[in-house]
Amino acid sequence: MEYQNPTRTQCLNSDIISTLPLNIIEYILCLMPLRDALRTSVLSKKWRYSWEKVPKLAFTDDLAEGPSSYLGEVVEKRLKVTRAIRHVLTRHNGPTILELNFSVGQLKLFSDFDQIIIRCLSRQNVVKEVIFIIKDGCYNLPFSFFSLQGLERIHLQNCGFELPLTFSGFSRLRRILFTNVEVSAEMLQEFLSHCPLLDEVILNGYQESVDFASGGNKLTFADLLRCVPLLKTLEVSTYYMKYLTAGGMPDKLPTSLAHLKHLHLDVCFMEQIEISSAICMIRSSPVLEKIVFLMCDNEKLPVQQTSSNFFDPKDYSDLKLDHLETLEMKMFSNLPLEMEFVKLVMAKSPVLKKVRIELNDNVSVDEELKMLKDMLLLPFPRASPSAKLVFVRP
Repeated sequence: MEYQNPTRTQCLNSDIISTLPLNIIEYILCLMPLRDALRTSVLSKKWRYSWEKVPKLAFTDDLAEGPSSYLGEVVEKRLKVTRAIRHVLTRHNGPTILELNFSVGQLKLFSDFDQIIIRCLSRQNVVKEVIFIIKDGCYNLPFSFFSLQGLERIHLQNCGFELPLTFSGFSRLRRILFTNVEVSAEMLQEFLSHCPLLDEVILNGYQESVDFASGGNKLTFADLLRCVPLLKTLEVSTYYMKYLTAGGMPDKLPTSLAHLKHLHLDVCFMEQIEISSAICMIRSSPVLEKIVFLMCDNEKLPVQQTSSNFFDPKDYSDLKLDHLETLEMKMFSNLPLEMEFVKLVMAKSPVLKKVRIELNDNVSVDEELKMLKDMLLLPFPRASPSAKLVFVRP
């Protein structure tokens, strides 16, 4: 057996760490929490300053160690986190920040966030993505935020904003994900209309306190979609769905959604106005590849609000789903209209590969078996004979 000198082995391991290419070191640092990335400066001379150019900065409550159970401890920890943030910003010298992530709870580092944005602007950093995930309270974006002209992606949760009078838009912005964002309909429309490259819009709202309906402006789906002509992905949750459909929709939009490929809507099939709006968007999307519907209940409405033959394929001769590959129905309650919609889509989709139906808790095993028999044995037109039908029980 060959003898290995322990000292030589240690040196070899040390050399491996020291000789890693800078792009590999940067990749490793991006995968680590920022607190741990700072600690890598002790590994070797080459690692000592590598974290200063890391392109992803995530400022979280655990950036500094310490408990935060009581008021005094919360204040103390906040001071530690604030000092850590300032240390990072003072030393960071990367010209481009791919991701600036703020995810905080009870520390509420809102004033520190404002200073971070101002510092990025003063240093002329190009920030490509900003993430604000606020777990406690609501963070109102400062006007300086809208001067980050390099932004390509924005993710806001429990935030609010008003546009400055000087807002000229985000010329590079491609994706927004808003969850419980307090913004008026008028302000949202103004924002969207000044982001010409937007191709992914996700609107999640589950709180009636969201300030979307204030101001008296009635924003419809047609208005919203007119602002984003390059849209490829649209996701709209219950609260926004109800507001945007209240103004009604035509049978088909005057301008087609020529780029829309993924449509994800929370829909109440007991509300004809929501069904009609969803069908309008599907009709107007010639390259649609995936539809995901989350079925929403409205206990205030009777079950039957729409004619049972509302989805008769004969009435949809102009509906063409030539590119649709996937249909997903979540919280499926086995309402007649829900099943008729599935059959309509299967009749109009020649390249359909998969239909996935996720059942609601209220669907019994007997009902599930009956659905399977109906879908397999009863004759109805199928444009794609190879499409797989999958029922999933939660």
